[in-house]
Amino acid sequence: MSEHRETFVIEETLLNERLDVWLSSKYPEVSRGTIVRLIKDGEIRVNDQQVKPNHRPRVGESVSVHFPPPKTPNVKAVEIPLEILYEDGDLLVINKQPGLVVHAASGEEEDTLVNALLHHCDGQLSGIAGVARPGIVHRLDKDTSGCIVSAKNDPTHLELSRQFHDREVEKFYYAITCGAVPNAGGEIDAEIMRHPNHRQVMTVASGGDGKPARTSYRVLRRLRGATWVEAQIHTGRTHQIRVHFKHLGCPLVGDPIYARRPNKALIEETGFSAKRQMLHSASLTIRHPGNGELMTFKAPLPDDFREALAKLDKDAA
Repeated sequence: MSEHRETFVIEETLLNERLDVWLSSKYPEVSRGTIVRLIKDGEIRVNDQQVKPNHRPRVGESVSVHFPPPKTPNVKAVEIPLEILYEDGDLLVINKQPGLVVHAASGEEEDTLVNALLHHCDGQLSGIAGVARPGIVHRLDKDTSGCIVSAKNDPTHLELSRQFHDREVEKFYYAITCGAVPNAGGEIDAEIMRHPNHRQVMTVASGGDGKPARTSYRVLRRLRGATWVEAQIHTGRTHQIRVHFKHLGCPLVGDPIYARRPNKALIEETGFSAKRQMLHSASLTIRHPGNGELMTFKAPLPDDFREALAKLDKDAA
């Protein structure tokens, strides 16, 4: 993000919401971690005083926000093959291969999508997401394949982030689940939260403790001990499809976190073992940030997904 200064007055006391959380909703293109860092560094102040990220905003308080100029990325450009679905001067859409990490958590890895984008775009990527995540608007899990869009400049990043935040982006996935998914289609409307004991794992919440999450699905084909489905996510929670189908009783084939026992049973029944979760971002629809044109991008299935469909086909028994 280019250097930006802004001062505004809180119009309503927000006793039940932290300053960092509230600012994250006001600036959806900026990560919460960045917001927290700026508060701790004194770049975001309340009544010209340094506060903590958990400060509760009160009516009449003056909040000054300063986003410093972006730092030069310290992430290396690495030549990694990319399947380009679309590219212009503002954005880039690729069919991400399974096994490719979007960005390194520690900033030390050199075989991520960010490294590949820096090489392909010769460093010309948006800086809003921070020096470790240039160009990154949204994410896919390491072992999820398919459509992912990146921004080459800050205005594009801001507009794409707004579209994702306002749920204007259409996202369809293909998944292979363990067991027989009920009915020909349906909807899973269940809140999602972090597991209280395992912080890297998500779970369905109860009692309003999680964030709203909604997934629609339709069955494409019944398989041996499994089901091929198309899923549309109406929200963008971490591991949403994986958690929702586990909640439905049909976790994803190959999922090492949410489907260990069902996958063991599937292997015993069919002899087929997937090396990753069978989840593919099949299509992505956005409005081009430059001209407003509605654009749909489709990613062909990777070889391992096609192989899974073939080996689990009822005629393959």
